[in-house]
Amino acid sequence: MEYKVLKIKQDLSVDVSAITDLIVKTQRQSGEIPWSPGQKTDPWDHVESAMGLTAGRCFKEARLAFEWLAGTQLPDGSWYSSYMNGIPEDKTRDANMTSYIAVGVFHYYLATGDTGFLNKMWKTVKRAIEFAIGLQAPGGEIYWAISPDGKVDRMALLTGSSSIYMSLKCAIAVSQILGRKTTGWTYALLKLEDAIRNKPWLFNMTKSRFSMDWFYPVLTGAITGIEAQKRISRSSKKFIVKGQGIRCVSDQPWVTIAETCELSLALSAIGNFNLSQILFGWVCSKKYEDGSYWCGFTVPDMTIWPVEKITWTNAGVLLAADAIYNFTPAGRLFSHDSWDMTGISSSGAKLKDNIYRLVGSKHKPHILHI
Repeated sequence: MEYKVLKIKQDLSVDVSAITDLIVKTQRQSGEIPWSPGQKTDPWDHVESAMGLTAGRCFKEARLAFEWLAGTQLPDGSWYSSYMNGIPEDKTRDANMTSYIAVGVFHYYLATGDTGFLNKMWKTVKRAIEFAIGLQAPGGEIYWAISPDGKVDRMALLTGSSSIYMSLKCAIAVSQILGRKTTGWTYALLKLEDAIRNKPWLFNMTKSRFSMDWFYPVLTGAITGIEAQKRISRSSKKFIVKGQGIRCVSDQPWVTIAETCELSLALSAIGNFNLSQILFGWVCSKKYEDGSYWCGFTVPDMTIWPVEKITWTNAGVLLAADAIYNFTPAGRLFSHDSWDMTGISSSGAKLKDNIYRLVGSKHKPHILHI
């Protein structure tokens, strides 16, 4: 480990070792990373935890996590929605949970430059993306899952489809870096982008009370520019609890560290580093004595709930910090300016240059104020 404690502004600090130690100690010998000891593993949060390991430079453990996914992938390219000690628990096959491996693999590459790892994971990533694209509806949205009895659930979730949008971008980037041919991925990406930007009626709008439906289209780059700024501003009062963080659900008094860090990531993605840092600062003190972070807490009474130390929540803290302070080469992964379409549609080398070129650059603050 090259550093013990990452010092950041406002007399705050993130103990990188404390977070990575939590994840490593929770990780099973197989590579599987459950939410916490004795709890379930789901593929999306497993990847998020692996990304935390990458950000913390625990590369051996991160690779082991991806190898576990490669070894448990189903014949159709998917994974089950949850596992307990490696045994399938919920046999729903979720498009978003399946495709997110592409984000984790590309993130690992940006942090390490390890092309051999990309080659090793290519078949796994390709099969996962093909599974997700296979659930794309005519309108461009992605049906969320195949049920345990094999039926497609023709409901589309805005958060999930937005996350798949990020997965597709990363998968296309990996294919270009490796010089691998793909069929229909860019078309699927553009159809999905159009659905997210212009066809809100295609998605289950009852989920709009969840904060992720608010900011995930921005975080993942499906909505950019002034429209992204307007979207963040429009619902800020609905979800933000000033001085504390953001609510997981608009009508519940529960602030979560993960969603706050992801909103911080979204703000960094659109260049609003000032506000991103403010939000991140609100949760930096919400941690246990060992330096790991709470999952969430109620307001205004400040009751910690749940009390478990969650792997993917702590991984999210590292990713948000990296996006602000650039302590790894992968810190610009979500940056909109790094994801212009010329980078995706031309050479992999150019795309990598786009990812790196904003490190250390200055950005104007945008219009949202707290």
